[in-house]
Amino acid sequence: MFLVVAVVVAACTPKQFTTATLYETPHAFVRLEADPTTNPGSMHSHPVTVSSDQMAAMLNGINIDEPVTRMPIWEDTSIPRHHRAFDDNMIAFLAPLLSLGLAQATSEEVLTFYLSKDRPGGRREVTSGGLFVEGEELHFLLANYRSPINYMADFGAAEMTDDRLTPMRALAPQQGRLTFHPSAAVRTSSLWSKFLQGDRRELVVLFQKLTPLPLSTLPSADASVR
Repeated sequence: MFLVVAVVVAACTPKQFTTATLYETPHAFVRLEADPTTNPGSMHSHPVTVSSDQMAAMLNGINIDEPVTRMPIWEDTSIPRHHRAFDDNMIAFLAPLLSLGLAQATSEEVLTFYLSKDRPGGRREVTSGGLFVEGEELHFLLANYRSPINYMADFGAAEMTDDRLTPMRALAPQQGRLTFHPSAAVRTSSLWSKFLQGDRRELVVLFQKLTPLPLSTLPSADASVR
């Protein structure tokens, strides 16, 4: 009986599936995916023009405030407690792809990204999330930031075991607080909306207020990123 109920629930649950792949390697991808949360009364403002330089400025403004209570015994002390989420190399890699993705997206799609890095002991760290535009607001969701993963799922594995299939789902409890600079370019959420969203890490950026960051001033994306 339980199995029958589980199958029915799974069949009725809207799936987020890939509609187009803009870039893909074993360690990174940028994709357009169908957004199951949209409906005729709530569509995204896609396609939309967000230049690569505007996207670079948006990524450059995203910061992580690490929690003070993290134990030094496992903390990476090479990273300050307040730091940018994406360095110049990563911005140079992501900005053009995300700009292209929003220009190609439909009103029923969301743009997703996935980045992984191998660590000693067969571990990986995953940074992933998604973004979409509604009017003049760019919504940026950081589902994972250096989330530890202890395996590499096979491409034929079930969805629940393949982190590449769920870039907008948190893979582990997320440490740190997401902030943005300049703060004047961020729409402040109400306490009620924060309560409804739980621990969803989302920034709502008024991207047209940002001073573009020319990609020509950034280093070329390193091969390790790609």
